[in-house]
Amino acid sequence: MDGNRKYIVRLTPDCRQRMEDIARNGSAPAKKITHARVLLMSDQHHAGGWSHDNQIAAALGLHVNTVARIRKRFVCQGEQPALDRKPRLTPAITPRLDGQAEAALVTICCSTPPDGRVCWTLSLLQEELVGRKIVTSISRETIRKTLKKTCCSLGASNGFAFPNATRRVSSRRWSRCWTFMPGPALTMSR
Repeated sequence: MDGNRKYIVRLTPDCRQRMEDIARNGSAPAKKITHARVLLMSDQHHAGGWSHDNQIAAALGLHVNTVARIRKRFVCQGEQPALDRKPRLTPAITPRLDGQAEAALVTICCSTPPDGRVCWTLSLLQEELVGRKIVTSISRETIRKTLKKTCCSLGASNGFAFPNATRRVSSRRWSRCWTFMPGPALTMSR
């Protein structure tokens, strides 16, 4: 396979200098350093001559196919795609709450809490989401992160789930409440 190389790497002096800097510096991610070393070793214009894929793979502890893929990516797509890892098309873990579920969560937060409760808690929200069959199961931490991400105003005086122009200071219990609790509130002074 090496005798009839289809993808021949020819580095310009500037590109070769960048690759050497990446390989020598050590501050780049390990995969990027390894890919730079593969390209340096497979360069046609290298002073010592180019190495075969088998030699490169043995020297760097890679598989022969990996070396060939890096060379192919460099020739077909350019320097940066060959050095950087291919980005994922989908997230590693799919989110538990999509846009509709987040909207339902915010709607629940803005509604009145169950009888006998003054405010919504994370556990109550968890039970409500499962009870309404919005999700099959969900953790309180996921609910907390989602509410934090959506800028849900926890205990705002207007009862809406959006940030208020004036910040209010109150007791700890107030900050744990998910909906408006009637009572005095002090405005922060800056």
